[in-house]
Amino acid sequence: MTQIQVSFGDCDPAGIAFYPNIFRWLDKAFHDWLRPRGGHADLCARLDAIGIGLIEAKAQFRRPIVDGDTLAVDLTVKEWGRKTVTLEYEGRVDGVLAFQAQEIRGLFKRNNGDTFAAEIMALEELVKTVGET
Repeated sequence: MTQIQVSFGDCDPAGIAFYPNIFRWLDKAFHDWLRPRGGHADLCARLDAIGIGLIEAKAQFRRPIVDGDTLAVDLTVKEWGRKTVTLEYEGRVDGVLAFQAQEIRGLFKRNNGDTFAAEIMALEELVKTVGET
């Protein structure tokens, strides 16, 4: 779980969290999830990859998040595919659902200057050696 202390600078003129910050916090939760597994750079080096990149992201906002809130973001692996992993997120303030989100990510490699989505099974195996959430 990733904890975010929401501040005034995270909010728009209406006083609620500016929606791009939600996606920034999803990315933080993703990298916090990778950290005990070696972190993004280490995993990419071990897999000869250039990144675990975002393919798709979407969110549903359920309640406003405001200055002073402590946001708890949980990440769950929904599905491992051949070339993608689907991640689900829930953001809660004081136990109340503030947003739900989903990302689809891929493992990207480069060959002769071409970037491509590689099969993701090796990443899945590395992640599972430390445990999924």
